[in-house]
Amino acid sequence: MTQPPADPARGKEVFATDRAHVFHSWSAQSQISPLPVAGGEGSYFWDFDGNKYLDFSGQLVFTNIGFQHPKVVKAIQDQAGLLTTVAPQHANEARGEAAKRITERAGGHFHKVFFTAGGADAVENAIRMARLHTGRNKILSFYRSYHGNTAAAIASTGDPRRWPNEHAQSHVHFFGPYTYRTQFWAKDEAEECKRALEHLESVINFEGPNTIAAILIESVVGTAGVLVPPDGYLDGVRALCDKHGIKWIADEVMVGFGRTGKWFAFQNWSAQPDLIVFAKGVNSGYVPMGGVIISDEIAATFDDRVFPGGLTYSGHPLATAAAVATIDAMSDEKMVENAASIGEKVINPLLQELMAKHKVIGEVRGRGVFWALDLVKDRATREPLAPYGGTSPAMGELVAACKKLGLMSFTNFNRMHVCPPCNVTEAELRKGFAILDQAFASIAHHYTGK
Repeated sequence: MTQPPADPARGKEVFATDRAHVFHSWSAQSQISPLPVAGGEGSYFWDFDGNKYLDFSGQLVFTNIGFQHPKVVKAIQDQAGLLTTVAPQHANEARGEAAKRITERAGGHFHKVFFTAGGADAVENAIRMARLHTGRNKILSFYRSYHGNTAAAIASTGDPRRWPNEHAQSHVHFFGPYTYRTQFWAKDEAEECKRALEHLESVINFEGPNTIAAILIESVVGTAGVLVPPDGYLDGVRALCDKHGIKWIADEVMVGFGRTGKWFAFQNWSAQPDLIVFAKGVNSGYVPMGGVIISDEIAATFDDRVFPGGLTYSGHPLATAAAVATIDAMSDEKMVENAASIGEKVINPLLQELMAKHKVIGEVRGRGVFWALDLVKDRATREPLAPYGGTSPAMGELVAACKKLGLMSFTNFNRMHVCPPCNVTEAELRKGFAILDQAFASIAHHYTGK
């Protein structure tokens, strides 16, 4: 695809129509100015004014294969010509093939998929399955987390988006490992892991093990910080679940399908969950879709018992055809391997160089094509560059500088996340990091430490 000529007049029309009729999520409507996007290809997209942006945001961390991958676009077109839609009670070719490919990559004791329309309702239904399977009601999840905006999903969320939506009961939050800002006075990752697991077991004991259906955690925490669990943590969660008859739900909505250099992020370690929720990268967000990958044990619960849940668009043919094509393209083009290699050999070294030059960067962390920069006013005190649950002039200036220089960034509170596609090239990364270097230089005056 060739970027078409600029059409500013059309861009103004698109913007005016949006502001007149579209109600945006997580926003005060009069305070936003959405960018009218005209098109995209690969790691880039562009606006109607002819400005081109290298996308380090993955949009909302879902364009795992970039924009307009020709194999996936063709699969959607072919499926539209064959069967655009069908009710979920029928079998359809695309849905079965998608489920087969997904479970093959989950491995182990997973052979069934319940399809949903997105990540939040995947979480919702995984929670329902765990509660029905165990006969228990409570769900434990991290404070630093985001699981979606439906009833149980937002109640499970730990971050401030939970606060105005918190009506559901039987959700309990606990602190996960985060060595840089430890809640446990740990001096290193091994101690953080040990103390975080002790804390979790205390919460389990005080809540009553026989009341807890599931522990729901992002395998690598996403929007709340790109928090990679220390070695041994997920194994410890698995052991605690087994000890107390609790099910482990792995939220892979953001980190699944290559994002951390594995098909699923939990596969960076040895422990296996009971339920896996996914969405986003399964078809690079080309058509909305999510789902729950169900262990054989939990699936058997519903062999002769009705599962009381369903969605009109479960396993939609266009969405599942896009998933089949996405997974096949990722396999054929070795995108997961690229994510792992380029994360280790290119992104991490470039981030270390960036941190050495700019004191405002307190820590970098991540895997594959999923990284975060923890930004601070002072490295000694680790005071965040923006408050928890909010933003700051410094963060606003950083985002504006990136955009002006042609980079679309992803920021949350005091962090910048680096989330390019799994098939990003080294040349694209070096271009993006050159922009980041300039952007961070422009906010150096906000650093107050030595």
